[in-house]
Amino acid sequence: MAIYKLGSKGEEVRRIQQKLTELGLYQGPLDGDFGGGTNAAVIKFQKSKGLTGDGLVGQNTWSALFAEDIPKPDLFNQALIRKCLALTGTFETGKAAPECFCGLSGDFDGQGMSFGVLQWNFGQGSLQPLLHDMLTEHGPVMHEIFGPHFDAFQSALTSTSKDELLEFVRSVQHPVNHKVYEPWAGYAKALGRTAEFQEIQARHARQVYDRAIKMCQEYGLWSERAVALMFDICTQNGSINAVTRQRIQGEFKSLDQSQPKEALEQHKLEIVANRRAEVCNPRWVDDVRSRKLCIARGGGHVHGIAFDLEGQFGIGLRPF
Repeated sequence: MAIYKLGSKGEEVRRIQQKLTELGLYQGPLDGDFGGGTNAAVIKFQKSKGLTGDGLVGQNTWSALFAEDIPKPDLFNQALIRKCLALTGTFETGKAAPECFCGLSGDFDGQGMSFGVLQWNFGQGSLQPLLHDMLTEHGPVMHEIFGPHFDAFQSALTSTSKDELLEFVRSVQHPVNHKVYEPWAGYAKALGRTAEFQEIQARHARQVYDRAIKMCQEYGLWSERAVALMFDICTQNGSINAVTRQRIQGEFKSLDQSQPKEALEQHKLEIVANRRAEVCNPRWVDDVRSRKLCIARGGGHVHGIAFDLEGQFGIGLRPF
């Protein structure tokens, strides 16, 4: 069951805000961002209805607001690759879908600009194909987003000179702190929020996703959680080296094979999470461990944010 709470974002949150506004309990923006103001209004509403004032919009609170069953987030209806992208993107950006598809950073690393869940960039030529696909397949959407700057953007993107493209990209950001200027930062966010560009991101993440599937098969893992874990490893850490792989497989053999398959799968995922974290740079071990164990266990806290893989992303301990 979906639960909307502090940190949640999306159309469902906007609906909650709209209803609370109509009831005179909320005066903030209808921005689909479940912040402190929304949380306070939800608690007021819950108490007025004799519900537990915990700020969590689950089935009971949703029914009291709308007289209907709580809907599943749109992400639940998407393919597993989209769910994996959204989960990893949320870890990377600290923002839920669709904002996690809008990750934007300037030229701090010499790559001109990086964008999207997997931080495709201009310097390595990995971002251009996504934008070209968007122009070719959804030109009117791009034209609407970039408005009066569409021609300049298209000219730079289609230039045969990579240096010209990078010169343009660097001209729309601060030369020292590399913060992207407006309206360009806003254009990027608007682009990342579209279903069309999210689908293109998923398509271009297919190679990473296929690697994750192959790794699951190599380790004898079968669940959606396993795919999400391997996808996150491929994205954040690159791979699992041969020595670590041997350790993992050795520990797999020591597990009680007679236990329920779901329990056995989770134990295996926790072993993968712990062993991969241990070989990271010591500075990042705890961070990587908490992130990977969160996936392995189906939930937890990462950077102070609560995650529920089933409730938020539709990723469960079931066959992929």
